[in-house]
Amino acid sequence: MNIVFKTIGIVGAGAMGRGIAQIAAQSGSAVLLFDTQPDAVSKAQAAVGSQWDKLQEKGRMAPADVQAAKARLQAAGSLGALAGCDLVVEAIVERLDVKKAVFAELEGIVGETAVLATNTSSLSVTAIAAGLKRPQQFAGFHFFNPVPLMKVVEVIAGLKTLPTVCEALSACARQMGHTPVLAQDTPGFIVNHAGRGYGTEALRIVSEGVADFATIDRILKDQAGFRLGPFELMDLTALDVSHPVMESIYQQYYDEPRYRPSVITAQRLAGGVVGKKVGEGFYRYADGVAQMPAEAAVPEVAELPPVWVSSRATRRPELYQLLKDLGAKIETGQSPSPQALTLVAPLGFDVTTVAVVERLDPARTVGIDLLVEDTATRRRVLATNPATRADMRDAAHALFARDGKAVSVIRDSGGFVTQRVLATIVNIASDICQQRICSPADLETAVTLGLGYPLGPLAMGNRYGPTNVLEVLFNMQTVYGDPRYRPSPWLRRRGAIGLSLLHEEE
Repeated sequence: MNIVFKTIGIVGAGAMGRGIAQIAAQSGSAVLLFDTQPDAVSKAQAAVGSQWDKLQEKGRMAPADVQAAKARLQAAGSLGALAGCDLVVEAIVERLDVKKAVFAELEGIVGETAVLATNTSSLSVTAIAAGLKRPQQFAGFHFFNPVPLMKVVEVIAGLKTLPTVCEALSACARQMGHTPVLAQDTPGFIVNHAGRGYGTEALRIVSEGVADFATIDRILKDQAGFRLGPFELMDLTALDVSHPVMESIYQQYYDEPRYRPSVITAQRLAGGVVGKKVGEGFYRYADGVAQMPAEAAVPEVAELPPVWVSSRATRRPELYQLLKDLGAKIETGQSPSPQALTLVAPLGFDVTTVAVVERLDPARTVGIDLLVEDTATRRRVLATNPATRADMRDAAHALFARDGKAVSVIRDSGGFVTQRVLATIVNIASDICQQRICSPADLETAVTLGLGYPLGPLAMGNRYGPTNVLEVLFNMQTVYGDPRYRPSPWLRRRGAIGLSLLHEEE
């Protein structure tokens, strides 16, 4: 096998450094691991060795391969010991001054053809390389934690990085069993940039009093197929990690409204309520298990009122069929009777606005989210407006729960939970393509592997319809008057002419 980098130096023996060292040694490279704390290296060697032993026990590594990998992972007593490395990867504290100092020293140690790479997740690759004599040999090589399991690597070119350096790093990543994606040197690169929509929009929804943490998590898992809700995810990553990333990207993009952080996470971080690792975050944890509040019981309604559906409802024929399947008494007149439960299914608009515009009695009007077809979900989401009567709310809840499917009832806002979050994710991804930060294909790969979304963000746009996503965004802009819902030009063009979101412009 032709090894791309025969000897790789790793600076930093923390979780990231030891993870990179593990897969580099497994792939056949000799690895020299350095840390300013000597005992950190020996602990890292022991931890990585233990991982290989477990892989051997599971039959995933042969005994001879384990012994060979252990032999290839060696300690470096000083930075000077990395002189013969073909590649040196830095995985230390996220401080620009510290990283620049390390690379300035390394450049004087390694050979002129050696590649230097930073595992930074949020700092500018160009800024780190600014003081180097050979910035063309420098690039970003961003792995994700835990490195052996997270199979995507961002390869980031600085302003002066040679294309051949990125090509070599990409080949090295493949040799390690990972998938490389190429990114421009912009705040958050691909994964952390694309990931802004999920948590930040969910935080805005909570801050508006629309629903609580658990309800939002349940909706996004059951309606849109996410493996973890945004608040479960933030508890897992911990706010001392995720909130600074929110602030960093927001500030680096000069206060772009789309990336605005939340006072909710700032306050929780200040109070030390950062997540699962401390036993308390958005949820309390007992023996590592989140203590989720119980769902509201389905109301008992003696007799359900007849149901009238707005002529402007999204997926109106499907909604009629669903009501028939649920045994509802359906009114088909041009306007509802005085006794009827009135259903609307808007995209982006709030139930209150729809009731006023369509001259419906708000006291009897309830909204249902049908951005995603009902047959593809495990949960239905209803929304009341401030005037909705309790009996109409309970009747709608009881009706839509008749077949056993879970139902969440939220308060009125512009757009439902799933609509808002999915539209924000697609919009930010479209803007990444507009800026040509990466190719659409690399964007999809990076997000599905790095964030574990059920679909790439552009595939989400295709799945739910670019015109539907645009309608949600345009209507949200109308409701909120907030530039954070401004549709990306890249998305507007595709929504207007009906092209696949995955079509890449010349």
